[in-house]
Amino acid sequence: MSGHSKFANIAHKKAANDAAKGKIFTRLGKELMIAVKEGGPDVNNNSKLRQVVAKCKAANMPNDTIDRAIKKAASNDMSNYESVTYEGYGPNGTAIIVEALTDNRNRAASNIRSAFTKGGGNVGTPGCVSFMFDNKGQMIVDKEEYTGDADELMMLALDAGADDFNEEDDCYEILTSPEEFDAVNQALADAGVTFASAEVTMIPQTTVDLTSEDDIKKMNRILGLLDEDDDVQNVYHNWNEPEEDEE
Repeated sequence: MSGHSKFANIAHKKAANDAAKGKIFTRLGKELMIAVKEGGPDVNNNSKLRQVVAKCKAANMPNDTIDRAIKKAASNDMSNYESVTYEGYGPNGTAIIVEALTDNRNRAASNIRSAFTKGGGNVGTPGCVSFMFDNKGQMIVDKEEYTGDADELMMLALDAGADDFNEEDDCYEILTSPEEFDAVNQALADAGVTFASAEVTMIPQTTVDLTSEDDIKKMNRILGLLDEDDDVQNVYHNWNEPEEDEE
């Protein structure tokens, strides 16, 4: 593994989330609703819902808030919402994937294209960059939060079905296939492990460095505009964000 800290990026995101936790919880609530719509409100019989609940818990969403969102979703009509994915390029050929949940596809498409354009990027055709990413379950464990033995954590994860275990300066990263995410997440949670992040995500196979101040400004512009868009749920990219920017 490189010396670059994955946890630095997670910590940066969580710090930003703390400043706008209501917005984050709203997005997670929409994910819960869509998961219930697709597979029903029973966590035991809905693997997608289990994945979203794990993501909610890692984001410190209270259990009663999660339960209320699931009950609300079970009684609400979400048929007007649809999942849409856009792929495109940022400065210097950086790859960006945007996942949205929207009740107005035209509005979502227009706003997302505008975000790319304002940052000097462009939306491409479906599949144009997704081949550069792997769909993986990823759990990040903060070393300050986990006081146990690293080898024991690794064996616990691998025995539960994890594909890979990596140690960084300040965290442990556990990778799984999407199908094994539930089992590994549950096994670690049952063992008392808490997560800085736990989700099925898109992990870039390689990363791109941006050395120009202008490129960095443009990339941040794209990501900032996407973050402000209520239709946007998740954004994945292969920019190797400099650690000094992450406090």
